[in-house]
Amino acid sequence: QAQLVESGGGLVQAGGSLRLSCAASGRIFTRYGKGWFRQAPGKEREFVAGITWSGGTTLYHDSVKGRFTISRDNAKNMVYLQMNSLKPEDTAVYYCAAHRRTAVAGAPGEYEYWGQGTQVTVSS
Repeated sequence: QAQLVESGGGLVQAGGSLRLSCAASGRIFTRYGKGWFRQAPGKEREFVAGITWSGGTTLYHDSVKGRFTISRDNAKNMVYLQMNSLKPEDTAVYYCAAHRRTAVAGAPGEYEYWGQGTQVTVSS
């Protein structure tokens, strides 16, 4: 059964760091592109970062460029989001997602599989 499971969320002070992890099960994910989205209360789900299956191309939302880094380890079927210099406005539920496109994807509709999410709370 294809599944994505996020971990690593929590409460952190502004300026701090967190590393989110996403474990993919099922061999169909090995050559899938991956991405991270977030959704704050009362807001739409927002693209954060994406990476191609090879890891050769990445894409970031302007609000996280220079602070967040997406990476993947295909041998372990994992994708990560390193978040530095966190701000209160980064507070949201963060979701891992996967798609079968060759190019990096930035829209929710391009993704086929979603995890359940992990809460990230940044206090001021």
